[in-house]
Amino acid sequence: MVSDRGLEVLRAIVQDYVATREPVGSKAIVERHAFGVSSATIRNDMAALEDEELIAAPHTSSGRVPTDKGYRVFVDQLADMRPLSGAQRSAIETFLARSVDVDDVLARTVRLLAQLTHQVALVQYPQLAHSRVRHVELVRLAPRRVMTVLITDNGRVDQRLVELAAELDDDGAADVRARVNGAIVGSALTDAVVALRELPGAVPPGIRSATEQVAASLAEQIGQNRQDRLVIAGAANLVRTEEDFSGSIFPVLEAIEEQVTLLRLFGEVEADRNGVAVTIGRENAGFGLGETSVLTSAYTASGGGVGRLGVLGPTRMDYSNNMVAVRAVARYLTRLLGED
Repeated sequence: MVSDRGLEVLRAIVQDYVATREPVGSKAIVERHAFGVSSATIRNDMAALEDEELIAAPHTSSGRVPTDKGYRVFVDQLADMRPLSGAQRSAIETFLARSVDVDDVLARTVRLLAQLTHQVALVQYPQLAHSRVRHVELVRLAPRRVMTVLITDNGRVDQRLVELAAELDDDGAADVRARVNGAIVGSALTDAVVALRELPGAVPPGIRSATEQVAASLAEQIGQNRQDRLVIAGAANLVRTEEDFSGSIFPVLEAIEEQVTLLRLFGEVEADRNGVAVTIGRENAGFGLGETSVLTSAYTASGGGVGRLGVLGPTRMDYSNNMVAVRAVARYLTRLLGED
C-alpha cells in the first residue's frame, strides 16, 4: 500500500523524468521538491513504489523511472488538469476561427495540437451515420464537363469533376441541379444514395444521360465521405523523441501511415471524468503501439457527426499539459463545427 507521501513522490518522479529524461534519485527529489524529510525517508517511499511496480531502475542506475503502471496511477490520481490560460484559449480560437471549411478546420486543428503538445496530433473526420445532405451545386465548366459540389449538414464540402457523354447546356445543367436537390436535400446519406440511383428514370430523356452520370458521381462521393479518415500532423515530433523507444520507431510510423490501427484504437477507448481517454504503453500492445501513449477526446459536429482527436507519443510525455490541450481543442472544435 502506497502512502499519500509516496504518491506525491511518484508525482515528483514522473514530472522530473518527463522534464529531464534522466532517472530520478532521492537526493534530486529532496533538492527539487519541498517534502521536508530526509533522503533516507524518500528512499523508503521509493522502495514502496518499486514494490508496487510503479517505478523501476533502468540498468544499474541509482535513479528510478516511472513504469507504465506508474504513469497510469499518475494519470488517474495525480495529473493536474489546470485550465488553459486566457492567452492560450485566445490563440486557439483565433487560429481555428480563420478556417474556411471543415477540411481546413481539421488541418488547422492537428497543426495546433502538434504545436501545443509536441506530439503527433490526430483528428478523425466526424462520422456521418446521422449526417444529411444540405445542398448540391452543379457548375457547368464546358459543354461536356461539370463539377459537382456536395455539402453535408456537418459542414463537409466535397467536389468532383464529371466528364459527360453528351453535351449539356446551361438550362439543362440548371434542370439537373434542381432535380438532384429535390431528390436528396435533407436526406440521410444512406437514403440519398438510394434516391440517386432511382433519379435518372424519373427525368426527361434530354437530360437523362447527364443525370445518370451526375447521380453516379454523387453516390460515389457520399460513399467516400462516409469512410473514416484521419488528419495527422507532427510526425517529426515522434522522430525527435526516438530515444524514448527501446526499439525501432518504424512500426509506430507505419501504424500512423496506415491509419486503420489508430481508427480501431479510437473506437475502443472510453473517456474519463475529464472527458479525455488515455491509454498507456502496454495497454496499446494489442495495436502494436506498446511503447506509446495515446490521449483522445471526442467532439461533435452539426448533424450529429461524432469524431475524436488526440495525440500520440512516447510514454514519457507531459500528460497534464497534453490532457488539458486535447480537451480544450476538442471542446472548441465542437463549438466551431456545431454551428449551423
